[in-house]
Amino acid sequence: MKIKYEHVLPMEIEKRSFEIISEELVRRGIRLNPELEPVIKRVIHTTADFEYAETLTFSPDAVGHAMQAIRDGACIVTDTRMVMSGINKNTLEKYGSRVYNFISDEDVAESAKKNQTTRSAACMDKAAGLNVPLIFAVGNAPTALIRLYELIQEGRICPKLVIGVPVGFVNVEYAKELILKTDVPYIVACGRKGGSNVAAAICNAILYRMDETRGR
Repeated sequence: MKIKYEHVLPMEIEKRSFEIISEELVRRGIRLNPELEPVIKRVIHTTADFEYAETLTFSPDAVGHAMQAIRDGACIVTDTRMVMSGINKNTLEKYGSRVYNFISDEDVAESAKKNQTTRSAACMDKAAGLNVPLIFAVGNAPTALIRLYELIQEGRICPKLVIGVPVGFVNVEYAKELILKTDVPYIVACGRKGGSNVAAAICNAILYRMDETRGR
């Protein structure tokens, strides 16, 4: 198949990319739930991987819960600085919210060493001490997701949403299955795939839905 060059202006590249994604989904016979479509398409746009149309799993009204939580001042906690860096902060700031990441904090490093766990897991413990509603975006460390599940079970934290999309082979699928068993709202990428870029893309898809000025 001969690949054709398309002349697309810089400001039109994202729009054209989403058009191509829509066309490809039609060719594959995939019809998306309109409520979930913006999230799924943005993840596909970020990864060029159409498998996410099948593997992204949502609890009932997960996107609606997330948007309302942000309107009510919920902040986002991430397991890595990469997720934090990838999240568009403009809409969050409009609602007086922010993104937290504790991976470089000295007390987190000390806690991880003492408890022989990862820093990402220790970040979840520190987040449990925040006195604000929270959304968790986990894109790299299954240990963070497992610890978050434990904190939920202990009643120490009740997330407004858990984005569980760590990538890899060791305990990744197990960690995601734990979150699917909880009663909290979630968006989970079942299987081994995921990543910090996927976690950030999901956050941004939600935030962009709330930003009425986007694209003007």
